[in-house]
Amino acid sequence: MWEFLSTEILPTLDDQRLKFRTLVAMNALGIARRELESDEPDLSSDELRELARRIRAGDVPPDAHSTLKAHVATKLRVSNPAYLEKYE
Repeated sequence: MWEFLSTEILPTLDDQRLKFRTLVAMNALGIARRELESDEPDLSSDELRELARRIRAGDVPPDAHSTLKAHVATKLRVSNPAYLEKYE
């Protein structure tokens, strides 16, 4: 679907608003595809909640920084891999 939108639909659009909406749809499709293809382990909601609780309580685990950095990287690989590649 992404290829269809980018090669057959987008080039034919003159209306800037419709072009923008098509680009938004293409971005959403890319995110959905990467989410479905992702097999990286990630922190569960419960694990994140517990880590946040510990940090707020002043009981910061020694690996908190690396754990959170890995978590953010996992999320960025799905939502915006180009952004992550700029900073790795």
